[in-house]
Amino acid sequence: MEGNSANHTLLALDHADRDRGRTPASFDQPVSEIIKARFSCRTYQETPIEEHTRQRLAEFAASTVHGPLGTQARFELVAATAQDRAALKGLGTYGFIKGATGFLIGATVDGDNNLEDFGYLMERIILYATGLGLGTCWLGGSFTKSSFAARISARDDESVPAVAAVGYIAERRRALDSVIRLGAGSDHRKPWQQLFFEGTLGEPLSRQAAGVYALPLEMVRLAPSASNKQPWRIVKDGNVWHLYLQRTRGYRNGTLMKSWTVADMQRIDMGIAMCHFELAANELGLQGRWALAEPSIQKPDELTEYTASWIG
Repeated sequence: MEGNSANHTLLALDHADRDRGRTPASFDQPVSEIIKARFSCRTYQETPIEEHTRQRLAEFAASTVHGPLGTQARFELVAATAQDRAALKGLGTYGFIKGATGFLIGATVDGDNNLEDFGYLMERIILYATGLGLGTCWLGGSFTKSSFAARISARDDESVPAVAAVGYIAERRRALDSVIRLGAGSDHRKPWQQLFFEGTLGEPLSRQAAGVYALPLEMVRLAPSASNKQPWRIVKDGNVWHLYLQRTRGYRNGTLMKSWTVADMQRIDMGIAMCHFELAANELGLQGRWALAEPSIQKPDELTEYTASWIG
């Protein structure tokens, strides 16, 4: 085991504790199909979200509170205002969001694993919105000092690491959307053998060896990530799946939002991966729990960090 003994098993949540206060999936269609349908939508119809749909999404967002690693966040669905749109100007491609009539805003307090839990919870809400027929787009960085923080009445001990645009997808997506997706590499995913491993971080995992977990792994491969860096790496260790963050060297320093106090988006990406993995596993009836129990697997470099383990 790496690190001191206190880090060997920092957290192991049983089902009763893990699910207490957590929002049930409540999706109207298979989550694997929702994940495949989701994309980063930047062009929306300038039509307010229908009241019944808005209420369902708002209630789901408000009830999505407890993360799998023991921290909490809170989320609200708000109607878009001119001030919200102005807050996105000058923030790279975020300034090209057009026509969104709503925003999902999340706030969390500082602490260990808070960003992983935040990413997990917000992605659940985004997938729920996708299942309702809405378009969404993750907008990550830091909005703690923006109008978005004011909209959610962020406390002094809270930060707003990301928001998401939401609304009805424009019938004709602008050509600019395709250009942005091309530049971000959003249509290009890393191959299976670069992401998933068996026993060590150097031995690629075959789909056959993945068995029934091939679908949850593929859903992770399709997950969104900041600048499409796809930083997740997963190691199969018997019935346990260890998730690692493979950081992109210099990514945070090179971000377009470097003048802001930027949230660690790659930690949020790991929470998104955890969300996809768990929801897809549950869809197949594969029960398990998340734990912080770092194994004695050698890391290839200083950019590789342990995140969490799924105990199947």
